[in-house]
Amino acid sequence: MSDKILTKDSAASFLAGLGGERDLFAPALAEGKLAWAPLEPGREPLWEFSNTQMSPKEFFFPQTECMMRFTNQQDGEQGMIMRPEPELARERVLVNMRPCDAKAFGVLDLIFCQDEVTDDPYWRDKREKSLIIALACNDPCPTCFCTSMNCGPHSEAGADVLLTDLGGKLLVRGVTDKGEAAIAELPEAVPEDIAAAASAKEKAEAAITTSVEMDQVKAREVMELYEAPHWDQVQESCLNCGTCTFCCPTCHCFDIQDETQGAAGRRVRNWDYCMSWLFTQHGSGHNPRGAKKDRVRQRFMHKFKYIPVKRGGEIGCVGCGRCVQLCPVNIDVREVVRNMNA
Repeated sequence: MSDKILTKDSAASFLAGLGGERDLFAPALAEGKLAWAPLEPGREPLWEFSNTQMSPKEFFFPQTECMMRFTNQQDGEQGMIMRPEPELARERVLVNMRPCDAKAFGVLDLIFCQDEVTDDPYWRDKREKSLIIALACNDPCPTCFCTSMNCGPHSEAGADVLLTDLGGKLLVRGVTDKGEAAIAELPEAVPEDIAAAASAKEKAEAAITTSVEMDQVKAREVMELYEAPHWDQVQESCLNCGTCTFCCPTCHCFDIQDETQGAAGRRVRNWDYCMSWLFTQHGSGHNPRGAKKDRVRQRFMHKFKYIPVKRGGEIGCVGCGRCVQLCPVNIDVREVVRNMNA
């Protein structure tokens, strides 16, 4: 792990050099909202912003993704011919991703690529062909609670490079081998720059005043949390609209469908969400989560109990606060977890 320095005046040319055979993307203002968009060569990215409204999850887990194409030749001897979908054609660089989003991809690595049997080639291909350059949060949002979720405003987890804004220049830290190679030509940072970055990290962490304890969530048995009475209150206002799941950087439920037209067709997977009544409905018509309470409880139990139990203590939430900001009925995940912990 090495620390380099990059002036903002030279950032555009540095990023253009990283581009070359790779596509560049960065947060940009579009119709009054922050969203991920292509970064034109030679153009400087935004340095001061809170976070994009939607997470960059779609770069690795698209809302709709073709998995393969097929042709069903019923009248010939060939039968059904299946063709894999081409892999990502060009590598890419995702610039100025917030640490919570970068951390989320580290969490999803544990879901999509667990072992030799559970190894998603679509996810892995996109991850291996992407360079993530994270920009530390020096001024976290009021709804952020990342420090309670194994994360933080200057977290390096999931990123290849971490940038820390020092005013007119950036401390550039190589986190992975891929990141080290990308910043190899930059000048070394001096001790004063490294100390300034450490001070910025300390101030940013102190600025997050929201704390969400999980000690009792971890200690309690699954069924004790499952049968807790507070779920009756949580589900009352929930609309099951899915806003929280679609904006969440770690939600990963999907459905797979075959779309056909004549003899040709394709297999696609689409985002889905656990709070939809259709998500768990069986072909027989039976639904093990037929009541809204069951579906609301599943979302929170999955993130804060099931994933930690199965993934070595990792939490299925990074504390980005998007769901707190966007929930149309003001359900606050922080309060739900506090109730689970109480």
